[in-house]
Amino acid sequence: MSHKVLLVDDDVELVDLLRDYLEQERFQVVAAYDGAAGLALALSGSVDIVVLDVMMPVMSGIETLAKIRAASAVPVVMLTARGDGADRIIGLELGADDYVPKPCTPRELAARLRAILKRVGTIDVAPTASVQSIVAGTLTIWPAQRRAERAGQVLDLTSTEYNLVEVLVRNAGRPVSKAELSEEALGRTLTRFDRSIDVHVSKIRHKLGKLADGHPLIQTVVRKGYQLIVE
Repeated sequence: MSHKVLLVDDDVELVDLLRDYLEQERFQVVAAYDGAAGLALALSGSVDIVVLDVMMPVMSGIETLAKIRAASAVPVVMLTARGDGADRIIGLELGADDYVPKPCTPRELAARLRAILKRVGTIDVAPTASVQSIVAGTLTIWPAQRRAERAGQVLDLTSTEYNLVEVLVRNAGRPVSKAELSEEALGRTLTRFDRSIDVHVSKIRHKLGKLADGHPLIQTVVRKGYQLIVE
């Protein structure tokens, strides 16, 4: 199946370069050159994933992302200036699924898009097709539908947040390293200064709520990673 990618960037030459490569890789591509136009297309329901530049006229990528996340869970990959950790952290906190530093190669972007789309559409579907749900205490997930609930309340998760929750649920009661979480949920190797997992887990903790004793469901295990506590 051909996935439709929305490129939102005011750099026309870069958009043309990325479009040419992605189309050769069998993606369908639509483009917008400012945040307002990108927002309208992202919320149209016609695209599978959004590539969003941080620095744009009319509406910045950060503002555009916030408005997308207020109304949609469509996967979003941010294009950020290389070395600008602040933009990356803000983007992840607002619900971006991943980021790619600029300048990036079309091949790198295509690989990142495939990794996210694979997890959105097919993560663990084959091995779990016969499983209706997986339960860990008050937390329940349905892998085939990529749906999660706590105590009967549906959780509003981004695609990457769901990926992380699924990995933690499948390993409930034992620590999972950040490296393993990055590989399985983000589809990439964890680098030395990458804080993506920490930011995503912080957001997930807020959405899950707390245990009866006031502690978070996902607890930090020093030098070992994160562990989902079974109530």
